[in-house]
Amino acid sequence: MIFHMVSSVLPGESLADLQQEVQENLNQLKPNVMLETLKGWAPELIAFGIKLLFALVIFFIGSRVIKILHNMLYRSFKRVDMEVSLRKFLLSVLNAVMYCLLAFIIAGQIGVNSASIVALLGSASIAVGLAVQGSLANFAGGVLILLMKPFRVGDYIVSKDGEGTVRTIGLVYTILNTGDNKQVVIPNGTLSNSPLTNVTAMDKRRLDVLVGISYHSDLKKAKEIMESIFYRQNGILEEEPIDIFVSDLTENAVTIGGRGWTSLDDYWPARWEILERVKLEFEAAGIEIPYSRMEVQVEKHLESQ
Repeated sequence: MIFHMVSSVLPGESLADLQQEVQENLNQLKPNVMLETLKGWAPELIAFGIKLLFALVIFFIGSRVIKILHNMLYRSFKRVDMEVSLRKFLLSVLNAVMYCLLAFIIAGQIGVNSASIVALLGSASIAVGLAVQGSLANFAGGVLILLMKPFRVGDYIVSKDGEGTVRTIGLVYTILNTGDNKQVVIPNGTLSNSPLTNVTAMDKRRLDVLVGISYHSDLKKAKEIMESIFYRQNGILEEEPIDIFVSDLTENAVTIGGRGWTSLDDYWPARWEILERVKLEFEAAGIEIPYSRMEVQVEKHLESQ
């Protein structure tokens, strides 16, 4: 159109008149083109707006449903006395899963291909899993410990990697405090796959004391003293039986034993005091507790000259 106008310029017309005429035609053309373009986009814009409106409605309703489910699960986990750390972890994971499902639903509503998103997330998960497989083993062990509860915070456990009072049960590591206030950090994968002893799992413990006496000592008197010590000892449970017995006949000693029951808190104080009393009262009664010793004889030979 412009070229046609340029070719039809009269010889008497100036170039300025021509430029003015072209500008006027362009000003008339721009609104028309934009209007036509907007008219062509109108159906798609309206359809996208409707999809976006539906997506917002789905997000609002889905968020409410997720919140309701979260509260229900929280009350259920609390009612079954689930560990706090496991409770928080499971709620976080379930929240993430539910929001991911909601995002996929919204993406499908808008028109995004959710299959490609799932494939991308799957590839990323495999790569991350291979990179942190050791940590994932500890994580799985932590989940098992928190679910099966072989021990709790405050229990005293003994394992091949250390012993102490459980201070923290994490999702990857368990932290123990030893008797001399050292901190032992053990991976949960190790604890969940190896034997351990929970010393404080029960309400009471049996206290065993074994003492060797010499063969020429009075065995009956030694048993009477041992029995008297156990019956007089604070912390020994009176409702539980007390046993005094000959445990073994070794090459160097007759081993007698005493056995009673204490509460968890009284076990070590009672044991220490019983051992001290056995030593003192056996000595006072003339009952010998044999021990390893070596006698050296030195002979002096006088050479006569």
